[in-house]
Amino acid sequence: MELRIDSSVLTDAAAWAARVLPARSAVPVLGGLLLEAEGDGLRISGLDHEAAARTGVAAEITAPGRALVLGRRLVDICKVLPRGPVELAVEGSRLTVRGGDARFGLSLLPLDEYPAQPALPERRGTVDADAFAEAVAQVAVAAGRDESLPVLTGIRLALDGDTMTLAATDRYRYAVRALEWKAEAPAAADVVAPARRLVEIGRSLAGAGPVRLSLDSGSVGFESGSMRITTRLLDGRLPRHDKLFDLGEPVTAVTDRAALLEAAKRVAVVADGGSPLQLEFTGDVLRLRAGYEDDVAFQRLPARLDSAEPLTVAFNPAYLLDALGSFDVPEIRFQLLGPGQRALLSDPTGTAHRHLLMSVKPPLV
Repeated sequence: MELRIDSSVLTDAAAWAARVLPARSAVPVLGGLLLEAEGDGLRISGLDHEAAARTGVAAEITAPGRALVLGRRLVDICKVLPRGPVELAVEGSRLTVRGGDARFGLSLLPLDEYPAQPALPERRGTVDADAFAEAVAQVAVAAGRDESLPVLTGIRLALDGDTMTLAATDRYRYAVRALEWKAEAPAAADVVAPARRLVEIGRSLAGAGPVRLSLDSGSVGFESGSMRITTRLLDGRLPRHDKLFDLGEPVTAVTDRAALLEAAKRVAVVADGGSPLQLEFTGDVLRLRAGYEDDVAFQRLPARLDSAEPLTVAFNPAYLLDALGSFDVPEIRFQLLGPGQRALLSDPTGTAHRHLLMSVKPPLV
């Protein structure tokens, strides 16, 4: 294999494919990137037991061929290459990378031990890459981190007509976001994919425009131009959110989201040991409080409460900050049932993104 390519093009392609490589693996070849030179382009692929990625870029091919090298080492080399054209060539048991006066040699990994890239599942339709990435990021904050409960570390991906619904929960909070997509098949779907992988996929496809989505019972795939990436699905189903989000006749309060987020960050610095952050709604005022005894913090904000009676609720500070930070709207609406009960956060102008939190009973002070 021998080829010539622009260093920045090589760097971007290698870094994109390397996103799926495992941090560590008992199988050395899974840390590799597969380089395939043919025709007028270079294809770079990476995979592990959970996900696979492949991208293609233009290159001047002198001799076609294939090479498997340590992926993260190749990415590190690409980052320090001089700008301009670089040459890659297989020389014996090494891949030589030359750029300007710099030269690197990478040991080749055994090609015969490298697994085949999985095929894309059945194509289902297209979704805007940026809208998808935003939606994934908004719900991923509620996904669980406990690997002993794998399904709770995932994001539900449900397809129904021209609506895609993403949802995640760790049992203490539940985030849901609906977005439009263009279905090409009438069949509905309801699966769970690893949240960490979907976040990576969303970031990797930023700015790609319409992205083709493929799905079957075992994996979900995304494709745009020469870029394609798949990830396996998780077994099981997330609990349905419909009844949880039906609060009946809640008390509603509305306040400035950015101001509340900054105030909550400020007040929460004294919330040691997981102590709650208290929100007291009274008429047109929201009063925040955190801490006990001598170490306390307060702040007041304007708010609109649709009840003549004041209402005080309290939340885990980290959960509240995650929820507020996942929105990108001027105002946030709280729908409240009372202390120690469910609270629903949403955009006052719509219901595309909703975040359910369990409140805790305010501390006695």
